[in-house]
Amino acid sequence: MLEVLGSLPRLSLIGGIIALIFGIVVMIFPKILNYLVGIFLILCGVAALLIHFFVV
Repeated sequence: MLEVLGSLPRLSLIGGIIALIFGIVVMIFPKILNYLVGIFLILCGVAALLIHFFVV
């Protein structure tokens, strides 16, 4: 559990960089927004399941 808490600053940095890249891509290609949101929701769901089954 402590390993996960120690990696939170790194994960937030990665999340911020990904959010910036996705924002720029959406500004350039607005029609890709649906795909990016879908990918984001899938990744959030997979991460939640992994945390639930392997960390707890």
